[in-house]
Amino acid sequence: MTGIYPPCEYLRPWKLCTFSIGLALLIAGAFYFKTPDWDVGISGIMGTLAYLTAPWALHVVREKRWRYLPLAVFLYLFTVDGSHVLYNAWQGHPVSQELRAANFFVSTLLYILCGLIWYPEKYFAELWKMKP
Repeated sequence: MTGIYPPCEYLRPWKLCTFSIGLALLIAGAFYFKTPDWDVGISGIMGTLAYLTAPWALHVVREKRWRYLPLAVFLYLFTVDGSHVLYNAWQGHPVSQELRAANFFVSTLLYILCGLIWYPEKYFAELWKMKP
């Protein structure tokens, strides 16, 4: 994206493992809750977009790279709402404003959580080392 978050970070085994667990939970939720706007497709799309953009967006904010803030905000909004609306329109699933607002709130919380989880540029073993 801009060099703030190195591409090799996406290939760390612990990040891929947590991404897989999160994606599995999203897919399980789609089967369990059976809401009209949540299925396996949107789980994969939104989960993958969060994996690819949330840590980068958090780096933009934490490192005060304000020049990239408009792109970070766009990617956040597209991930938590735009992809949801476009996918459901493509699938022919009408989404009420109440359902969209609820999805926006929950997806925002998950986006921030994903950014925090995948933010560290460290190996798994380094995450648990205490600094003196």
